[in-house]
Amino acid sequence: MRRVNEAKFPRTKRLADFDPARLPDLPPATLAHLAGGAWIDAGEPLVLLGDSGTGKTHLLIALGTAAAEQGRRVRYITTAALVNELVEAADDKQLSRVVGRYARLDLLCLDEVGYVHLDPRGAELLFQIITAREERASIACASNAPFSEWGNTFTDPRLAAAVVDRLTYNAHIIQTGTASYRLATTAAQHRKEPATT
Repeated sequence: MRRVNEAKFPRTKRLADFDPARLPDLPPATLAHLAGGAWIDAGEPLVLLGDSGTGKTHLLIALGTAAAEQGRRVRYITTAALVNELVEAADDKQLSRVVGRYARLDLLCLDEVGYVHLDPRGAELLFQIITAREERASIACASNAPFSEWGNTFTDPRLAAAVVDRLTYNAHIIQTGTASYRLATTAAQHRKEPATT
């Protein structure tokens, strides 16, 4: 339980609560393999790509929770929050300490990659975290933008290409698609509600 609390997940999400029928392209065997965590021990990245509401964050938190329950050091954070933390650390001359703390994690769950436009300094600081973990410690990230659009987040095209290269080398890439689970759930609830007169 301590490891789960230390991970700072924004809400509780478990693999048992995830409906695999929502992602027909994700074989149950793949999900079971990811839940086992061998990919984390091997330092392999995981990338979840898809539109909003398609289950990326649920999977990110659920796999992170499973890893924490297995005794691994896990941290969940959004890309914007991580960049803000790194900028503040750099301003306070604490950057190497903070980068070191993130480098020691077994799994970094990085949500909302590609949602926020990063200035060159923020992008370079994020790149330091990614590089510090490359091929040694896993990063699981979720993005609603295809790799071809990551250049919009990382203003320098070379930096964007380097980030994509590091996050996709030996990676498990899962496409969650375009059909919003939240939207479908809301629509189904509205259909069940009795009409008001």
